Amino acid sequence: MPTPAILLISLSPIDRDSRVLRQLSVVKEFGHVTTVGYGPAPQDSDEHIEVPPDLKTLPQSITGVARLAARRLRSAELAAPAVQWVLKALRGRRFDAVVANEARILALADAVAHGSPIWADMHEWAPEERTHIASWRLLVAPLMDHLCRTYLPRCQEVTAVGGKIAALYDGRYGIRTTVMRNSARWQDLAPTAVIEDRVRLVHSGAAVAGRNLELMIDTVMALPERFTLDLYLVPGNDNGAYLRTLRSRAEGSDRVRFHPPVAPAELPATLNAYDLGVFWIEPFNTNARLTLPNKFFDYVQGRLGIAIGPSVEMEPIVREHDLGPVARGFSRADCVASLHAITAEDLRRWKAATDGASRELSFDTDAEVARRIMRNLLAENA
Repeated sequence: MPTPAILLISLSPIDRDSRVLRQLSVVKEFGHVTTVGYGPAPQDSDEHIEVPPDLKTLPQSITGVARLAARRLRSAELAAPAVQWVLKALRGRRFDAVVANEARILALADAVAHGSPIWADMHEWAPEERTHIASWRLLVAPLMDHLCRTYLPRCQEVTAVGGKIAALYDGRYGIRTTVMRNSARWQDLAPTAVIEDRVRLVHSGAAVAGRNLELMIDTVMALPERFTLDLYLVPGNDNGAYLRTLRSRAEGSDRVRFHPPVAPAELPATLNAYDLGVFWIEPFNTNARLTLPNKFFDYVQGRLGIAIGPSVEMEPIVREHDLGPVARGFSRADCVASLHAITAEDLRRWKAATDGASRELSFDTDAEVARRIMRNLLAENA
């Protein structure tokens, strides 16, 4: 039997995209994988087609914006420069299955699949991805809704990062969405020793304006001297402007430290040196309200306690496994109150709890979801 040819598209720098790298690690088990995305070839790719970095994933030219403004959505489906480039790069190619990441490439996936089955990994809730930005809300959100409404019913498999977001897709588009979490691979680590009268906080992720990372800095500055905060931040698409504002905000404090970002595979081992992974994100849009992010699972594999606010998807897991403190709200006062009285014994208990839950909350579980999906896709095309 010939080896199945599988196409995996993600218009992101795949070699730095944690979710797509984990997805790819399973997809490679089922055939010869051609990846399409920005940046160098990721590990586990048999062939990589590198999209030029200057090509945009949305129709942002004058003509493209005019199409969006006039709601000529059908004509805008394939209008983005990166999408046009990929269409040409894949001309004449045929694949047995297509894995498409995120809504903006659904029409592209449909076009290059030529009738082969598609797995659409939607990640988060696409229709409200960046609705806190007015131009995105007015111009791009209708396109995302149109792409989902038109193409998701044509996909054999659809996945999302959490149960609440999966239910949104099911309810609006009349499909069946499977949950595949942003869980990290299981790491053979143990909780590190707690230092008496010190609480070592850490946060890892992207420095993206709107996520209110200032709150972490302000909270630590308001806490006693025994609290420190270490930040492993990837600069956003603003050439690092937001990251520079965070550095300025913490200037003069020796309790807030900035470090270079760490590769996804190395992150749990780096985080292991700390006590509590911190992520307080206000529910400023649907995705923020329902977030269940990579960093949550990285903290688990790093064997840290986890400090969060009352986030819809994270709070039940934290409470079920007793992983750490949950603030009553997202104000600085709420965050300070949730940490102020922490003891060394609290830290030991939480770190032991994440150790105990590390298998259940690892990619071992979600990899099986991906394997079932791939088996279904290839059986469909057999």
